Amino acid sequence: MITVFNRKELLITYDMRISSEVRTILHTNHIEYKVKVVNTLCPSIFGSRNRRHKGSYGVDLSKTYEYKIYVKSTDYENALYLINSIS
Repeated sequence: MITVFNRKELLITYDMRISSEVRTILHTNHIEYKVKVVNTLCPSIFGSRNRRHKGSYGVDLSKTYEYKIYVKSTDYENALYLINSIS
């Protein structure tokens, strides 16, 4: 089980295709992972200044969703080696 105490951030991307490829590689190699998806246009419930009162005019819509992929700290080096093959 991956928790906030034993995880390490493997990748942050705005590209759903890359996120999917990384998840496929991790799954194929039996590496447990967690994905956190952040909608950058939605205001945070905590009132984050970065996302508060921001419209979508002029915003690059390909950067709307941020995908953060986490793995166990013990699997990090192996996972990093495996995903370096993605171009």
